[in-house]
Amino acid sequence: MKKNSVFKVFILFCVAIAMILGSCRNKDNNVNNNGNNSNNNGNNNGNGGINAEIEMIHVPGGSFQMGQNGDQSVPENVSRNVTPVHTVTLTGFYMSRTEVTQSQYQAVMGSNPASDYGVGGNYPVYNVSWYDAVEFCNKLSITKGLTPAYRINNSIDPATWGSVPTSTNATWDAVEVVSGSTGYRLPTEAQWEYAAKGGNTGETFTYAGSDTVGDVAWYRDNSGYTTHAVGTKAPNGLGLYGMSGNVLEWCWDWYGGYSSEAQTNPLGASSGTYRVLRGGNWYNSATFARSVFRINYYPNGRNNTFGFRLVRP
Repeated sequence: MKKNSVFKVFILFCVAIAMILGSCRNKDNNVNNNGNNSNNNGNNNGNGGINAEIEMIHVPGGSFQMGQNGDQSVPENVSRNVTPVHTVTLTGFYMSRTEVTQSQYQAVMGSNPASDYGVGGNYPVYNVSWYDAVEFCNKLSITKGLTPAYRINNSIDPATWGSVPTSTNATWDAVEVVSGSTGYRLPTEAQWEYAAKGGNTGETFTYAGSDTVGDVAWYRDNSGYTTHAVGTKAPNGLGLYGMSGNVLEWCWDWYGGYSSEAQTNPLGASSGTYRVLRGGNWYNSATFARSVFRINYYPNGRNNTFGFRLVRP
């Protein structure tokens, strides 16, 4: 074979090898891209990755009628008040625009407890106990350089608390709020209802932002028996999403009867057996989605309808 012919064969051989290697690299890239895209759709769902920030909305202080259900010119609303209706005055605070998402929870806790009823980064986290939510609050506060709000067994560091209890636990039930702390925490029941009702915006809706439940809530009749991505229904007047429906939201308070007396920044009962949950969920009827509706459960309880949102001073 002539020298030029040998050289041409060699060049063709090199080109072929380059094409094969390029094809392999493209396949590898496609696998990685598809994997990443699948991860974004399945885990992050457009929520900016698992390190997505939690957006907080300012809720100006004011007074409201706690337990009052919707427009009182409608007799049915009056009959569904949670009595005794009483005046509550609150100092302003910040509240997360949406329920804590699976992406946000995983970024802080290192795992996602949600399964079977809507999984994605922008879906609300669920299967979360009150104890889980307390631990999340302090861990998030530490990562943000804030003073953690909760103290258990004389420590604000969750690393010293031990495993989250799976049954009721006297030590965890004795959790204290650190005076002057700047960190994230669960809303009090009064803060939650005030914010759901639009704060000082003058709203008098039955649900959080509307008298038409389907406009603002994922609930039994429209959910398809699953959770949905946060922020996919209309917000209330404060710009808060999902305070009616999707998942129930843990509050700070022990469950107890209302006082008829006017109150300022109430923290709820001093002790109890159950903690308060608010806001309706994807499984239950519209009745549960009313801004005044109360439900309670053991603080160790995890359920596919239990989630939470955050507040800060």
